[in-house]
Amino acid sequence: MRPLDFLTSIKKKLGIVIVAAVAVTVTVVQIGDRAGVPAALTGVVAAALALAVVQFLAHGMTRPLREMVAAAQAMARGDYARRVTATSRDEVGELARAFNTMAAELAEVDRMRRDLVANASHELRTPIGALRAVLENLADGVQEPTHATFETMLRQVDRLSSLVEQLLDLSKLESGAIPLERAPVRVEPLLADVVDEWRAKAQGRSVELAVAVDPSSLAVFADAARLHQVLANLVANGVRHATEGGRVEVRASAVDALVRVEVADDGAGIRPEDATRVFERFYRADHSRATAEGGSGLGLAIARWIVELHGGSIRAEAVVPHGCRMVVELPR
Repeated sequence: MRPLDFLTSIKKKLGIVIVAAVAVTVTVVQIGDRAGVPAALTGVVAAALALAVVQFLAHGMTRPLREMVAAAQAMARGDYARRVTATSRDEVGELARAFNTMAAELAEVDRMRRDLVANASHELRTPIGALRAVLENLADGVQEPTHATFETMLRQVDRLSSLVEQLLDLSKLESGAIPLERAPVRVEPLLADVVDEWRAKAQGRSVELAVAVDPSSLAVFADAARLHQVLANLVANGVRHATEGGRVEVRASAVDALVRVEVADDGAGIRPEDATRVFERFYRADHSRATAEGGSGLGLAIARWIVELHGGSIRAEAVVPHGCRMVVELPR
């Protein structure tokens, strides 16, 4: 705590510094006159003491600024851990607190950038490694070029293509480069199309897909293609994580001025600590399962961006006794 930190205005602090300097000067001059000290010597002593008082009081006022300069220089070198002492209640203190908030956000962005590079490299290396192994076997004559071999290679190429497309989509969404082509969209046929796309996959796992829309005429003003992308991702996740022979329910309803779409499965569910992090890029609540099934960890991040661009929200909720419910709410 510095001497003038309790004051809420830099103007008040400057006023006190000036008053203190003048008071010290006047006091020293009066004492010098009474003691018969030469005026020149009294003036020098008064000036020295006044400067000392000003230095003492002003040092605390300017210290946050000096710390910000040092922290900014450190951040320019890539060190985002530096913070500024923000005990003052004046404008400089507010600036220091804003600087600390900015530094924390930059540190988080830098962490996400490093994670993105590392995770993207890992995700790309897996299918590339598989392709390389098959091609080397074919080139060395160890493996015959059969139909099954080419199908395996094609699956890896599709996985690479899907990952690259998702990365491009996420980049465009974050930069705002994808304009939304909004129009009235009927929810019932949209959900029916999404469910039909994943019905074969669901049947392969004996998972039942159920759709309910209330009212049947429910519509939303949205970009149909992007909304389809969001719902397809949620239904795919539901089918992937539902229990064998389980059920995935897709429901849509009108709630006040919102359209609420829920996709619920009866799988293992999401832990409370993962409920918000599942929307981060490349985050997986179940690393081994998602990797084995080819999940990239980008689908929910893209879904969140699309929903938020529509002015809506998306969240994950637990289902009793087990399972997960993804809830999307959009303005009607």
